[in-house]
Amino acid sequence: MTEDPFPERDASRAEQIVELGQLSIRSQRDGETHTIGVDGEVDVASAGRVEQELLRIEATDARAIVLDLSALSFIDSTGIRLLVMAEARSRADSNRLQLRRPPESVLRVLRLTGIEERMPFVD
Repeated sequence: MTEDPFPERDASRAEQIVELGQLSIRSQRDGETHTIGVDGEVDVASAGRVEQELLRIEATDARAIVLDLSALSFIDSTGIRLLVMAEARSRADSNRLQLRRPPESVLRVLRLTGIEERMPFVD
């Protein structure tokens, strides 16, 4: 077995993967509006955390639920499914959900999948 002449390459790649997979969720209520801020990536590894928080807030008496995607850096098909399901629940429950627009790179993915037009975006 040959020794890797660049052993630091694997270490830096692992660090990048860990860093890319990070997600933070901020959740706060101001009067009748509850805002959930998502910062980082919503993917197969993290979508469950976002969905749990959405379901928790949907069970409250908040009149408006704002999902702030303005700091989102990546979304995969699991995250897109999360948005579609949340929007469907909202339609059945007084249309409380509003989405704050994500950066252009993420918005492009939503356009390509054809769901941008279905989503209740606010600026």
